[in-house]
Amino acid sequence: MTRRRLPIGIQTFREIREQDCYYVDKTAYIRRLLDVGKHYFLSRPRRFGKSLFLDTCKELFEGNEPLFEGLHIHDHWDWSVRHPVVRLDFSGGDYGNYRGPEDMRTELAAQLQVLEDQAEITPRDNDPSFRFGRLLEELHERTGRRVAVLIDEYEKPILDNLDTPETARAIGDYLFGFYAAIKSSDADVRFSLLTGVHKFPLAGPFSGLNNLIDITLDPRYSAVCGYTEADLDSVFAPELPGLDRNEIRDWYNGYSWLGEEKVYNPFDILLLFDSREFKAHWFETGTPSFLVDTLCKRRVSSQELGEMVDSSDLLSSFDVDHIGTEALLFQTGCLTITGERNLGGMTLVPSGISEPRGEAEPDRKVVRMRNSYVVSYDIADPKRLRKVFKTMRAWGDHLQLSVFECQLTRKDMVRLRAELAEIIHHDDDQVLFVDLGPAEGRGDRVIAALGKPYVHIDAPLIVV
Repeated sequence: MTRRRLPIGIQTFREIREQDCYYVDKTAYIRRLLDVGKHYFLSRPRRFGKSLFLDTCKELFEGNEPLFEGLHIHDHWDWSVRHPVVRLDFSGGDYGNYRGPEDMRTELAAQLQVLEDQAEITPRDNDPSFRFGRLLEELHERTGRRVAVLIDEYEKPILDNLDTPETARAIGDYLFGFYAAIKSSDADVRFSLLTGVHKFPLAGPFSGLNNLIDITLDPRYSAVCGYTEADLDSVFAPELPGLDRNEIRDWYNGYSWLGEEKVYNPFDILLLFDSREFKAHWFETGTPSFLVDTLCKRRVSSQELGEMVDSSDLLSSFDVDHIGTEALLFQTGCLTITGERNLGGMTLVPSGISEPRGEAEPDRKVVRMRNSYVVSYDIADPKRLRKVFKTMRAWGDHLQLSVFECQLTRKDMVRLRAELAEIIHHDDDQVLFVDLGPAEGRGDRVIAALGKPYVHIDAPLIVV
């Protein structure tokens, strides 16, 4: 097996192919997109391969056949046809110091100027929205081919200003007015794909983008970004010797977008193969500061992360004024989908840190660490009281009457609460959970006894 260059940080399809880097073929997804529709939106966390996927689309539409030799789409594409490409990229900018639409206008004008210079088009107006529409029209007329429009991190200027909602809202209104040119120029467009971390609701001021097909939670595209088990075993086979395959799976294979299989974060995998060290590669570099700040302000505990339930619509939308915790965590890659069920026509998606998801080191500690809890209950009905007592005996040590001490992981706690919720009457009964902190020695310091001495639990029974 011949080892190749690891494409760490490389988002350019041409460089990956010409420098003989490892490449996981995603061109079958491009073919399916072109066969099914025209305008698309895709949300994935940062460092997940969105930019590379867009660049692959760019090279395909420009007809650069040598780069696609041996790939799925090579024999399914007319290489005699070349389409003009308009690509806008907001992934690398720092827009946190923007004061409003005027700064956004300057940024858009600069990106359009580059495209206009390349096409030798003289702008007739200073308004970026008008220039964008005219650029698409001119390229179509000159080449006789409709345009491929690719926009990377379409919402980043909004995200960079979330600490000042009024500025974020004003920039959003301006941006979505600009993006509306894609819809109004439909006759000039062959294909459009907008990617980002978050999806804003396509209503109100954002209705100019309501023609986009959202493939974020479409099972057919669940592996459009990221690496599958099969990818690791085939494409990256030369890198696997010396690494425990189960440990790779335990650390990094936890992302799900309703597909049949979970996917690995590419950034994690590439840095693992480079360093040969298991650690939280993605979390250390891919976690946005606004996420951490928001969670701290809302006092979201690690315990709550594993119990979140939300609808698929809410998970895939994001509002400047009402940022749902579940949507924020899911779209930034800190929560994933662990299951799906349909209740009364509404799809609920329980999202939590998938049990073998360990790429975020703090989350990994949550999964592995046990906390000591004092669980006390007041049950009004004798029959229910006996059922609760029997349940609690399987989870911890009976201290006295209706009081137990338990040492539980996050997942244990979720299961215990679910079991008790099925037994108790929620209007008449009460169960209290007192978190004493880490199990190691913490109970001895916190629990004070009067009379018979408190005895620390050495080996509590945990039923999984």
